[in-house]
Amino acid sequence: MKAIQVSRFGGPEVLEVTDIGMPEPGPREMLVKAAANGVNYVDVYTREGQYDEPVPLILGLEGAGTVVSLGPAVSEFSLGDRVAWAVAAGSYAQYVIVDENAAVAVPPDMPLETAAAVMLQGMAAHFLCTSTFPISPGDCALVHAAAGGVGHLLTQMIKMRGGRVIATVSTGEKEELARQAGADEVIRYDQADFVAETRRLTGGAGVDVVYDGVGQATFEGSLACLRVRGYLVVSGGASGQVHMFDLNRLNPLGSLFVTRPGLVHHRATREELLSRANDVLGWVGDGSLHVRIGSRYRLDDVRHAHEDLQARRTLGKVLLDPW
Repeated sequence: MKAIQVSRFGGPEVLEVTDIGMPEPGPREMLVKAAANGVNYVDVYTREGQYDEPVPLILGLEGAGTVVSLGPAVSEFSLGDRVAWAVAAGSYAQYVIVDENAAVAVPPDMPLETAAAVMLQGMAAHFLCTSTFPISPGDCALVHAAAGGVGHLLTQMIKMRGGRVIATVSTGEKEELARQAGADEVIRYDQADFVAETRRLTGGAGVDVVYDGVGQATFEGSLACLRVRGYLVVSGGASGQVHMFDLNRLNPLGSLFVTRPGLVHHRATREELLSRANDVLGWVGDGSLHVRIGSRYRLDDVRHAHEDLQARRTLGKVLLDPW
């Protein structure tokens, strides 16, 4: 089968299309024929070596497909079942080993590609606005990169919970997408200072929370957008990771809170995973949540996918077609 391997860390050029043998599922594992592979920024971090993973490795975490082989101890799924997952190492491949506890059944009327497009980013948006900073009616949130995969879903979920969204984007096309997702105001940070605009739009008070998946380039500005005792939720580092920071600065800025959450700690049990995934898939199924698949690439064109993602040329979700 085809898979995307990383033998050394670096830029998109280290992504290699390889032919490898078919893997065998362990006792609680399933072999799944992938219908689509999700591309996420966490894959970029892994490719660059930020997580210090051993190499060689098969990249990717997310996807959806059909079960073709079962380990002897699998009890929840059967051959032919349609499943999706957010965390299964080695998901940039035509066939993927998925632990039974990481898989979720895909509703019968939902395309597998749609499920693959919403699992990781959908559950990330879910925990950000329900657990990290639970949005209540009337709360005002600044969402950076609101036309991206997480930002587009997060904007919609905040609106579902009664919040107000100020979105930042970089192009007119992305502005339109953010507005379609429900953003109340949109700041074009290529045309205006997002700190000054956020303060103006909040009457000088600042926002209750900033959801910042951009990281290094927006971190200081995000702090300056917060109200007293506001929350900065750093959910990614598309522009680079935030490193050294003097915690003493949080006091004079308004007794602020800063956190850096991750999905792994918000799907800690099978019950929590199913609760979040079923919410997300259910909202997609009933039309409450719209998933935009912005770009699709052949598996062997994965370098192009990573280049476009890092250059912010993508809108919504990026998928790989494994066949």
